[in-house]
Amino acid sequence: MAKTVSIGTQDFASIVENGCFYIDKTSFIRDWWNNRDSVTLITRPRRFGKTLTMSMLNYFFSLKYAGRSDLFESFDVWKDEKIRTLQGTYPVIFMSFAGVKGRTYEEAVVGIKKQIVKLYSDYAYLKECAEYDDNERLALSKIREDMDDVHAEYSLNLLSSLLEKYHGKKVLIFLDEYDTPLQEAYIQGYWDDMTAFIRTMFNNTFKTNPSMERAIMTGITRVSKESIFSDLNNLEIVTTTSDKYETDFGFTEGEVFSALEEQGYSEEDKNNVKLWYDGFVFGDYSDIYNPWSITHFLDKGKLDTYWANTSGNGLVGHLIGNGAPDIKMEFEKLIMGECVEAVIDEQIVFNQLDGNKDAIWSLLLASGYLKCEKIVQETPEDIAIYRMVLTNFEVKKMFDKMVADWFKKDGAFNVFVKSMFANDLRGMNQYMNKVALNTFSYFDAGKKPSEESEPEKFYHGFVLGLLVENAKNYILKSNRESGYGRYDIVLEPKDKKDVAVIIEFKVYDKEYDNENDLEDTANNALKQIEDMKYDADLIAKGILKDSILKYGFAFQGKKCLIRGGRV
Repeated sequence: MAKTVSIGTQDFASIVENGCFYIDKTSFIRDWWNNRDSVTLITRPRRFGKTLTMSMLNYFFSLKYAGRSDLFESFDVWKDEKIRTLQGTYPVIFMSFAGVKGRTYEEAVVGIKKQIVKLYSDYAYLKECAEYDDNERLALSKIREDMDDVHAEYSLNLLSSLLEKYHGKKVLIFLDEYDTPLQEAYIQGYWDDMTAFIRTMFNNTFKTNPSMERAIMTGITRVSKESIFSDLNNLEIVTTTSDKYETDFGFTEGEVFSALEEQGYSEEDKNNVKLWYDGFVFGDYSDIYNPWSITHFLDKGKLDTYWANTSGNGLVGHLIGNGAPDIKMEFEKLIMGECVEAVIDEQIVFNQLDGNKDAIWSLLLASGYLKCEKIVQETPEDIAIYRMVLTNFEVKKMFDKMVADWFKKDGAFNVFVKSMFANDLRGMNQYMNKVALNTFSYFDAGKKPSEESEPEKFYHGFVLGLLVENAKNYILKSNRESGYGRYDIVLEPKDKKDVAVIIEFKVYDKEYDNENDLEDTANNALKQIEDMKYDADLIAKGILKDSILKYGFAFQGKKCLIRGGRV
């Protein structure tokens, strides 16, 4: 009989006790323990079972759950007699930073302090311990929501010491979503203050803590060592490219197909699920599926962007939307099914994201939006050139919507495209010079017309974004060879009876003898389309010459003039 699929439940005991659908990942307990690493940092994309795994570890090791072998007896971990003896035998500190967010540093740190106080409340019995000296009792009395930052930074070290003295055994520390406050600090602009706080806290907790037996941290990104881990030399880092724990987070294809069969789904359903949700790669193991989408599909029987629609896309949208024109042009290639190559450094330096496009690609890879097809060139110290594509169809759908949303903000999203197909130059020019200005806060059009090719790249990326939604009826191409050169944009109709479009961009430059104004520049763009025979490829495919619309874009900063049509 198919088990009930519980959506969003991250408490291990609740899932087991209620007989809900669960794919056995308890072997991770054995593997992690036998590896004997002092502090393990595991990074995986959001909604990949990190919190459920940490809950499982807490129920297995914590003294609080001694005698709860019933939670594990039917799972793989219980086959190991040696590991069995560890159930319920350690004092455990289990804490999550998942909800720690704030518009300011002060708000975020208050959130952390509240988590600390809540954690201490689970060990109220420590106040009654007669073994503590006066200094320990004084320190314990300082743990309040209004405590200063110094006491908060030392709080987990103190709790470890108190627990060891009370129970006579060193503690295990499980910290979930360690990087949430750091991502929020980057977005909100208090990065330096937050990293200083976290660096000291982590040093006290994971480095200079004689009461710690072992620890695990989970998160989405591997924040650079220089930012918060500079004092930690006992850290075992497991990223999405590592071989360790390849299948312990996320579902393998075999696990997914077995679950689909158990729930009564067909072979066709398997193929559709694979098309939408397959594609994640951890270490050398491919065909990993995200659990969030799979459990939703099992529950609802409908294909949808479940993982992509959950919260957590804000940072990605911010980075791409505010990124350089090169980023937008590369993203157009990804959306059209092509690949990009970039230098990938797994150590994310958040305060470099605004000016370093390679850092953005590194973040997108770590977050699960991209997957590596091939390592083109390996270099020392975790840095390599990767060839990457969008992870799967669900991710593509997410980015299609994200790009479209950028251009819907003004309420006249379709005006430009309708005008373009209708050969309405007035409508196209009006959109570009008035309506589109409302969207330019998301883009960088260059500070001056002569600033290399940045303004051209800006308009190129902007127009590509406007045209993305026509991918159903058109093949969108850019920077391809045709005739005697490389055109900027071509919309090739899938139905040969529909119109085709060629667009060429040019920057006005008063240094040119034959360019006195934007009108001259637009006409030069049109002349280039004709002289270089950019329509040759379309005509060779059976599209009539009279069905090809040709537009020349001339621009100077944020001023634009469009000429052409049927010429």
